[in-house]
Amino acid sequence: ETMSLHKNICNYIHLPVQSGSNKVLKEMNRGYSKEEYMTLIDNIRSRIPDCGISMDMIAGFCSETDEDHKETLDLMDYVQYDYGYMFKYSERPNTSAARNLIDNVPEELKQKRLSEIIKKQQQHSLSRNQQKIGKSYEVLIEGVSKRSKDDLYGRTTHNTTVIFPKE
Repeated sequence: ETMSLHKNICNYIHLPVQSGSNKVLKEMNRGYSKEEYMTLIDNIRSRIPDCGISMDMIAGFCSETDEDHKETLDLMDYVQYDYGYMFKYSERPNTSAARNLIDNVPEELKQKRLSEIIKKQQQHSLSRNQQKIGKSYEVLIEGVSKRSKDDLYGRTTHNTTVIFPKE
């Protein structure tokens, strides 16, 4: 609500989800359901329709099934994230999962599921970026582009990185 009222706040939210499966979210002790997360997304989109949204997603968490993975892909289709940070599950010492759960998803399956998540996110990122073609945005310039000394790079209010000619 506050973001929608102030022009000087970026229209971007990083909203980690980790999984689209309620079963997996419960195992992760996330404290929210997929439905609650989707309601939050709906509230953001209703107040800030062009808000950039990114996520964190974990593939192959303990006991994740094919159906759990499908629910994650379905959630990604629902939200259409601008971009995300995607990882395959790996046991971390001294975490609740390491102490209480068995890392029983084979490494090859984790990698396959991660690849599917990455591919889907690439499609969504492309689509979200194509919607911005031909539009003008204010850019916070961060420096000279690594690609060319004749270009600058920076970020829009949606946290989208752009490269453009210095002039």
